[in-house]
Amino acid sequence: MKTLILVRHGKSSWDCPVDDMDRPLEERGIKEAHRVATELKAQNLKIDTVYASPASRALMTCMIFLRELKFPYGLFHCTNELYDFSGENVFQFVRQLNNSHSSVIIFGHNYAFTNVANKWGSIAIENVPTSGLVQLDFNVSDWKSIIKGVTVQTIFPKQLK
Repeated sequence: MKTLILVRHGKSSWDCPVDDMDRPLEERGIKEAHRVATELKAQNLKIDTVYASPASRALMTCMIFLRELKFPYGLFHCTNELYDFSGENVFQFVRQLNNSHSSVIIFGHNYAFTNVANKWGSIAIENVPTSGLVQLDFNVSDWKSIIKGVTVQTIFPKQLK
């Protein structure tokens, strides 16, 4: 069994005149990321490793989750492959994960995460919102074997108000 948890970065600020990679979270994005992370923590899921896009907003969202989950930073990795907006790099990245990892969280971007959630999940999701989480389970032992899984849960900020 393999579990993939997708977390879209929190709401980012467009107020700063910076490159896309450097856009920070806005206050709402920070608060919503904390809410979703707290909800995930309450579930006591075992997570083997965490990966994030190198974009500031994805890294900031990831750090909020790592702190909330008290996840060891040594098991966290940043990878350019998750700075993807179509999903094609995400599909390739996940299929190349080490099979010693059964449960993985990745932090990244839309449209990529909505695409992945819809292609590999069992329910249609119109849009994974900022700070939104989608958990997909796959009845396989090898990440390369992923074709279709089950959408176990979504945790979207609006659900937590």
